Parts: sequence; C-alpha cells; structure tokens
Amino acid sequence: MPEWPEMETYRRLLNDRLCGRKIVRATVNRAKSINEPEDAFVAGVTGTRILFVERRGKQLVFHLDDGNRLLLHLMLGGWLACGPEGPKEDDAFQIILEFDDGDHLYFGGLRLGHLHRMSAKQANEELKPLGPDPFDPRLTPDAFRSRLAARRGKLKSVLTDQKLVSGIGNCYSDEICFDAFVYPGTAVPSLDGETVERLYGSMKKVLAEAASYGGYMDKPLTPNDRLTGGYDSRCRVYDREGEPCVRCGTPIVKEELAGRKMFYCPHCQKAE
Repeated sequence: MPEWPEMETYRRLLNDRLCGRKIVRATVNRAKSINEPEDAFVAGVTGTRILFVERRGKQLVFHLDDGNRLLLHLMLGGWLACGPEGPKEDDAFQIILEFDDGDHLYFGGLRLGHLHRMSAKQANEELKPLGPDPFDPRLTPDAFRSRLAARRGKLKSVLTDQKLVSGIGNCYSDEICFDAFVYPGTAVPSLDGETVERLYGSMKKVLAEAASYGGYMDKPLTPNDRLTGGYDSRCRVYDREGEPCVRCGTPIVKEELAGRKMFYCPHCQKAE
C-alpha cells in the first residue's frame, strides 16, 4: 500500500505536471470507485481545472477551481499513471481524466481505493480523524511523546494507526523501528524516553530519505519517471526475510503481528 513517501512523491510530480490543467473528459470504468452516480461525477469534474494537489497522510486531495475536491485513497494495490497514453489498455483503469493538453491521468488498482468528489467542507470532515503529518511543525518531540504515551498495544500497530501520526504503514513502521534499534512488537507503555526520542528522529529520517528516492512502490508515474520506486532496493528490513542485516549480518526475520507482516533483525532489535 502506498504510504507517506509514495504519496508525497506522487504529490510533487503531479503538481509539476497538472497544475492549471483543465479536465476535458472523464471516464469511469468502475462505479464503486466514486461516491456519486457516474453522470454526476463526469459532469462535475469536466471543465474544472486542478489548482494544486495536496497530500494528507496516505491520501491525495486534488483542489479544483470550482471549490470542490477530489479525494484519492489508493488503499491496497492502487497506483497512478500519467501521459498521453496509459501503460495498459484503458479498460484496465477504474477512472481516467483527460486534460486540455492531451495528457491523461490514469487511476489503476482501485478495487479497495476510491476517488471521491466532495465539497471542501466534506473533505475536511473526512480527513479530520487523521493524526498530524510526520513533518507538521506542531509535532514536536514532546508532542510525539505525549501522543505515544496515551496509547497501549504493540509499537508497530500503534505506528500504523493513522490517528497517531498520518502516513505510516507496514513498510515504514518496520524501517523506522529498525533505524531506532527497537523491536516492532514492543509494548508501547514499556518504551523509555530515550527510545521514544530515537523513534521520533528515525521517523523523520526514514520518511525523508524514502521520499527523496521516490518511495518503495515501483509504479512509475510516467514513462520517463526515474524517481518513483527508487527506495525499494534501499529498504533495510521490509520484505528482506532471510537476507543478512545491513548492520550485523544476522538474517532478517519475518513474523506476523495483528494480521500484518513484520520484518526485523533479531540481533539489532532484541525483544524485551
């Protein structure tokens, strides 16, 4: 599932490419991917321009010049492609937006994900439960410590709770824990102040680095996109079961925690 770095990469690339572009045609191949009748959605977006694209956690918000928003959540398996032509046949995409310069934005894999058209007020209400962005200036070390102290459960489960901090999922929770030398199955109430401080620093470090390499999800936005997916080969533990730890050489272990895959080094991240 796309997380903070993947969606931040999409946001940057889409802003560079689509800002000011007018939508001249919309195609909906899967009605369940939108939140209103197909005719209403098509009529509502056609003729509008994208002012800018915002990211909120794992979601993108397309700000339209009529005051409405397109709220995108890719969920598991969702991805985007942009160009005069798609990398697959048009019917492989759930939604396609065509722009006045001949460019197209293709929404693929929206079996669980969706693109909803709504008012600014509705979008704000929808996003209200989200926790702060990892790089929100108000999320200071003290604020992070306070939010974490109010939680129970295992660390990985808490880090992936979008109400704590928005944007962290399966991959980066493991990468953050590895960077901070913390076992992801640790009970949150047992974390001491020094460990929480390390987690805070690792959160910022790992997410910033991952975004600089385009995230781990290898789904280029355009045929010339050489950035998206560049972090996949740089993951230290995620999907590295059996490979030697980059720090100590111990084989990376894969376990399951609350239905989620969990990867860690049993030597560098000892379970208490």
